[in-house]
Amino acid sequence: MFEDIPVDVSPMYEGERIRSANMFVELAGPKSLGAELVQVEENVEDGKIEVIGPELDAMQEGDIHPLGILIEIQGEHLEKELEGVIERRTHELCNYVKGFMHLNQRDAIWCRVSKEALAAGFKLEHLAKTLAILFKEEFPLIDSIAITILTEPAKVEEFVAKAKEEYQNRDARARELSDEDVDVFYGCVMCQSFAPTHVCVVTPDRTALCGAINWFDCRAAAKMDPDGPIFEVEKGDIIDDVKGEYSNVNSVVTERSQGTVERVFLHSVFEYPHTSCGCFEAVAFYIPELDGIGIVDRDFRGETPLGIPFSAMAGQCSGGKQVEGFTGLSLEYMRSPKFLQADGGYERVVWLPKEIKDSLEEYIPEDIKDKIPTEEDASSLKEIRSFLEEKGHPIMERMKTPEAEVPEEEITVEETPELGGEMEMEEMSMAPVAYAPELTVPSSGGVKIIFKNAKVYAEKVIIKKK
Repeated sequence: MFEDIPVDVSPMYEGERIRSANMFVELAGPKSLGAELVQVEENVEDGKIEVIGPELDAMQEGDIHPLGILIEIQGEHLEKELEGVIERRTHELCNYVKGFMHLNQRDAIWCRVSKEALAAGFKLEHLAKTLAILFKEEFPLIDSIAITILTEPAKVEEFVAKAKEEYQNRDARARELSDEDVDVFYGCVMCQSFAPTHVCVVTPDRTALCGAINWFDCRAAAKMDPDGPIFEVEKGDIIDDVKGEYSNVNSVVTERSQGTVERVFLHSVFEYPHTSCGCFEAVAFYIPELDGIGIVDRDFRGETPLGIPFSAMAGQCSGGKQVEGFTGLSLEYMRSPKFLQADGGYERVVWLPKEIKDSLEEYIPEDIKDKIPTEEDASSLKEIRSFLEEKGHPIMERMKTPEAEVPEEEITVEETPELGGEMEMEEMSMAPVAYAPELTVPSSGGVKIIFKNAKVYAEKVIIKKK
């Protein structure tokens, strides 16, 4: 099947990472531009492969080039609404190619080619041929397929503009529905090759974290391939409609995450936030000093108010982890009326990059829009607080409200006779120790201490054996 391809092609290479030391060239990514687009067309010449712009053997080691991947398909039963679903599989299928790394989706793609692949004679033409074979194998509905790879800067720029217009049209259609209008959500486990406990829950009001798949896309995918990575999830009973918690969603997530994640709040970053894969477009993060939420996307190059860039923050919450105070999300979700509604929505947002703010101008409530600072207004916590005070951001009233007393929660102590005497820790300033649904404190001597749903403040801790 792949006799003409000079490198191996297999699912075993999915998840391969090409580091800088082993990289020949980088395509698209944060230092260039690129996009991928699937289009259902008529009169597609089956097997047509074209590379417009420099081939790999015309590039220099260490170069960074733009990249466009246009996939045109034709089939009697293919519909326009399948484009987004088929397009999302580009990520997976590209990574079947040994020595070719593909990250992200849509106009955020980031690819690398290894030195070994180039030495073996690999070209972008071979990538296109491989994709043509794999797509027809994965989707029997495709009768004809033609693939064009673009690396000519002017052509890629034109292509990216066209692709963005298509993405916007797809997203606009999905905004016509809300969660209350449907009985079924969808789950996606396409990213479990590198985030094994991540289950993406897609609803009309909450697109997939990658931003590439909405509820309509999932519906089409589940019908086309009932045994595929996208599947129906009946909502079940509503446990909390504000937080976005549903009984059967919890059950399915528990099963599909191998029991690692048991509860999910679709519209909150607190307690049980949605898990994060690695393809998410942005991260929502809690800023305890301001009791507010910041947003940062993968295109932002500076540091967040927490003092770390997007890449470091993404590393903290990706891989399928459920980390309170952090959640990956799509930029389209920020256009949803349910955007983090359990936390206060935009009234809780205290910082976000200017580029995001400008793109969401018509979706941010008018009375809060000018009160949310960007990196151009403030960067440090002190500067952000001053801006919030000056503009009268509603978070300032929230910060003035005294914290409610935290009820005493379960503390489990298991001890063994090995523990003797008394341990005392004092002369420490009063400070919060933890806030988490469940926190196990590391210890020795056979003692295990578990705090459940508690904020713990301590200036002295004494542990005695009776």
